[in-house]
Amino acid sequence: MMPTNPISLWDATAEEKPVEGAFPEGAHFDVVAVGGGFTGLSTALHSAEKGLSAHVLEAHTIGYGGSGRNVGLVNAGVWLPPQDVAGVVGRETGAALIETLGRMPAYVFELIERHQIRCEARQTGSIHAAHSPKGFETLRRRAEGWRAIGAPVDLLNADDVAERIGSRAFHGGLLDHRAGTINPMGYVRGLARAARGAGATISTGVKVIGLERDGDRWRVLTEAGEITGTNVVLGTNAYTDELWPGLKDTFTTIEYFQVATEPLPGRLEGILEEVRGIWDTAPVMTSLRRDAHDRLIIGSMGAVIGGAQGLSRRWAAKRLARILPDLGPVAFDEAWHGQIAMTPDHIFRVHRLAEGLYSPIAYNGRGITTGTMFGRALADILTGADLASLPVPVTDVKPVANRALKIGFYRAAFAATQVLRSL
Repeated sequence: MMPTNPISLWDATAEEKPVEGAFPEGAHFDVVAVGGGFTGLSTALHSAEKGLSAHVLEAHTIGYGGSGRNVGLVNAGVWLPPQDVAGVVGRETGAALIETLGRMPAYVFELIERHQIRCEARQTGSIHAAHSPKGFETLRRRAEGWRAIGAPVDLLNADDVAERIGSRAFHGGLLDHRAGTINPMGYVRGLARAARGAGATISTGVKVIGLERDGDRWRVLTEAGEITGTNVVLGTNAYTDELWPGLKDTFTTIEYFQVATEPLPGRLEGILEEVRGIWDTAPVMTSLRRDAHDRLIIGSMGAVIGGAQGLSRRWAAKRLARILPDLGPVAFDEAWHGQIAMTPDHIFRVHRLAEGLYSPIAYNGRGITTGTMFGRALADILTGADLASLPVPVTDVKPVANRALKIGFYRAAFAATQVLRSL
């Protein structure tokens, strides 16, 4: 059954059914995960598989935040070129992090296969497309960084890219064979189903309003009552609120919108037939992908403007006409946006806010692999692994300078870009 008011195309078309659950008033758990997205559900799944009692608290529905609004590109790495990561986190940590992130797409697809998650999974690669000659040179450098560690990537010229995606709008691209595409809402619901199958429990429609330390456990206060946990993981990422003072000030948020065409059967010959997802090197990037129902989904930084037939859909029509001029006019079914948490150095964080309280945060647009990775890593920590085994070192909470001004500037700049590209 289709949801009445879907938050995204993925919500409307996911084969996995919504996972709901009642609040277990007064219960105690080894780990309580706040947030029913990739991070919280991966934490619950991996913790339960290790024998811990785990509970997930979601204020709305599973996947309501960034997880269900994601583009659905399962990419390796971080925002930075691989050879630049060491300059931020150190040589040893940087090398280990890039290696781990390089393996994470395979791990995501392994989880999908193991738990038979119905999420339109296709591990056929993704292409980072050069919007300009300068963009191609940045991709050349990325390719050198990945090849230095043996990653299966190919640097493509403009003709190669045109052959693979059906567009001559780009100056080349970087094909990453490790990557792929999914329906992200299908994936996150599948994680919820798998977590529950492993013994974890889930509450939906329950907002956490307070955390209080009580001896060797945390009192988790909600609008529905109270539970306790030996450990708590805040998996709210870009949707972090005032629950823990100062946490949301450690990153800036940008919005990312997407517009989906109606199904286009018979019209997509030669267009994203094998590689189903791309994104470009422009400062205000564009993403384009194809789903299992022969829709095209195009997106960029910013919020949906103008409702059902407004500015964002005019933007989408103009961008598709530029990238795929032979496609012809199309109608659009859905438009939505979500939030991305960004840090100044484009590297995510993990905070140990207090004894037994953890927060991996600010994934910089890599939510699928990073959220899954942190859930697994934290389950290891909660069952005895050393903190040094985390993908990045634990850091203190540090506010971003001029955060409100930066967020306001980004919103204005992205809205202006959307207007200009709609003309």
